[in-house]
Amino acid sequence: MNLIELDRALHQLRLGGMAAVLETRLHQAQVEAMAPIDLISCLVSDELTRRTDRLLERRRKQARFRDPDRTLDNFDFAFNPKMNRSLVFDLATGAFISKREDALFLGPGGTGKSHLAQAIGQAAIQQNYKVLYRETHILLDELAEAIDDFGMRKLPHTAAEDLLEIIMRRYERFSTLLTSNRPVEDWGKLLGDVAAVSAMLDRLLHHGHVLKCGPRSWRTKTAPAS
Repeated sequence: MNLIELDRALHQLRLGGMAAVLETRLHQAQVEAMAPIDLISCLVSDELTRRTDRLLERRRKQARFRDPDRTLDNFDFAFNPKMNRSLVFDLATGAFISKREDALFLGPGGTGKSHLAQAIGQAAIQQNYKVLYRETHILLDELAEAIDDFGMRKLPHTAAEDLLEIIMRRYERFSTLLTSNRPVEDWGKLLGDVAAVSAMLDRLLHHGHVLKCGPRSWRTKTAPAS
């Protein structure tokens, strides 16, 4: 089997990672007088790396982050120094996901809630978890999972019941991270169903971690002077 035939066979076996570096690795084996087992190990490692990278990229696309560049590395913790940094990094380890716990980020607009939610989502993907990011108005349209602020748009009259249904189905089975620029005391009035909101919060906070963001807003800081 010559090189062309070997390349074709590798693609038929869906070993594109090996095929992509085959010539390079063969040249390396000649230059470094690699043992056959070392050459095979390198090729297998190349294939595994490519598959892992493609899986992570696919999960990032499936998550549909609003701001896919948001990470903990580019979050300025010094801007709001009273924020519970330890909690943020604990959540980023994914331990709360393995325990099927929830998280709730509260604070005024522009204080970093969505940034942190997406950053933790990115960290979770790196740990092989599947993540879905949804703004609440889209969530309610799709009847799917959500991570983001609500209270910014007019919500349907069934909003409380829809959110309760989602939280009930995920309760102690999956983790939900929710952010809001409204205090929980306002949710009943906002969603128009105090009983449904109480039932939702009872489940969300039972194994929930609450992070208070703020009080300073990045949007106010970065707004151009008039």
